[in-house]
Amino acid sequence: MELKEIQELINVLDKSSIDELDYKFNDMKLSLKKIKNKIEEGNITQNKAKYVEESHPQKIDSIQEESKFVDKKKEEVNLHEITSPMVGTFYNASSPTEDPYVEVGAVVKKNTIVCMVEAMKLFNEIEAEIEGEIKDVLVKNGELVEYGQPLFLVKKN
Repeated sequence: MELKEIQELINVLDKSSIDELDYKFNDMKLSLKKIKNKIEEGNITQNKAKYVEESHPQKIDSIQEESKFVDKKKEEVNLHEITSPMVGTFYNASSPTEDPYVEVGAVVKKNTIVCMVEAMKLFNEIEAEIEGEIKDVLVKNGELVEYGQPLFLVKKN
């Protein structure tokens, strides 16, 4: 199964009303689970779509704790999250010797590349998709990120 096919499955799940998808293809099994964000009368309920692996429950707990912190910070300042569109490894620069694409305080436009996420040896450039100022970088270089995990907080222009 190719990365594009996995991304298509993620997009289909994201746009559908179903919350879970188990997909089997030959000897591969892919399990996706989502719960959408809900904003009701100023109360933010934190439920992010996440790739859940049975063998890494501590990693999921850690991500949920970080997400609660992010929501509190976002609620205080009304910031936009740039999230990971896939599971993979986060890179803040095109190579270890290069400067990061963006840092806190950088002004970004919709098509500004803010990082790369590597999945199955494919490097995917992630764009800001919003104009504003980077207020926080939420992950470290080389860190494994989950689908839907917040990567940056941006104050909209």
